[in-house]
Amino acid sequence: MSALFPQFKDEFSFRVLTVNMHKGFTLFNRRFILPELREAIRMVSADVVFLQEVLGLHEEHSLRFQNWPDAPQYEFLADTVWPQYAYGQNAVYPEGHHGNALLSKFPIVYHRNHDVSVEGPEKRGMLHCVIDIPPLDRRMHAICIHLGLREHQRQHQLELLCRLVESLPPDEPLIIAGDFNDWRLRAHAVLERCAGLREVFVEARGEAARTFPARLPLLRLDRIYIRNAALHEPFVLPNKPWSHLSDHAPLAAEIAL
Repeated sequence: MSALFPQFKDEFSFRVLTVNMHKGFTLFNRRFILPELREAIRMVSADVVFLQEVLGLHEEHSLRFQNWPDAPQYEFLADTVWPQYAYGQNAVYPEGHHGNALLSKFPIVYHRNHDVSVEGPEKRGMLHCVIDIPPLDRRMHAICIHLGLREHQRQHQLELLCRLVESLPPDEPLIIAGDFNDWRLRAHAVLERCAGLREVFVEARGEAARTFPARLPLLRLDRIYIRNAALHEPFVLPNKPWSHLSDHAPLAAEIAL
């Protein structure tokens, strides 16, 4: 277990991690670093991992790079550590497709990808998973999200997210994590008002974490929101090696139920 994360007694806690993995390439696609990224993700010892910009297939890359995995990127990352995974295909192009993914050490009993694309070329989705928590004999909902680059897209997508959350059992734990592209910080009020969600860094430190660009973070784009769960100290992961593995700094938090 990483020294960054303490153990908590007398309650069931687990670790979550969210990473925009930039399709397994460094900034500007200069180098393919998926194997290095897998090792870094494993070092966090997260129980549930939210991934954005995951390649499910890319036929040209598989021919160009010698160390390109035979399996989809989410299966390669899950490998022997996370027995459960789900993938939501968002963008499709001649060479392949990419989307969001969720890796879990707990059983995923249901998953569905919701298309939240707005007009234009950007294809976006929300991957909703229902996860069994065997030690507690209860279920938890996890939504992995990557919102659009334009303000009007994000506002519409947040409305769709609120509708999805309103359809879920109100007493079951819920975690929403991913790349919100919300540089104007408007999602907090929307999600608190419509769904009673609170962001873990805002809860712990008074403001969302700076995550982009990873080497000198200025914008607060990545988030972890929770409902019906208790928060322990969240963390932006260390600059090394992460600043060389993605253009977004990953976020992690210990959550208790």
